[in-house]
Amino acid sequence: GDQVQYVFKFKNTGTAPLVLTNVATTCGCTAPEWPREPIMAGESGEITVKFNSAGKMGMQNKVITIYSNAVNNPERVTIITNVLPKQ
Repeated sequence: GDQVQYVFKFKNTGTAPLVLTNVATTCGCTAPEWPREPIMAGESGEITVKFNSAGKMGMQNKVITIYSNAVNNPERVTIITNVLPKQ
């Protein structure tokens, strides 16, 4: 299957360092990469999510759960893809 990736960009709008403790996915076909060091107040960061379409067909909705020390913990983002047959 083809592999695609998406980068979720975020900014720490709080007053304390933001610590991402885990980024969990709903499927082994989705792999996240996130900053392990604290994101200081006012600074930005990125979470990169790679999706492997091997064995998948049609609409795919993958939920990524972000665990941190933020007040809105956990936070969820999604990627939605439409896997077409190889031609």
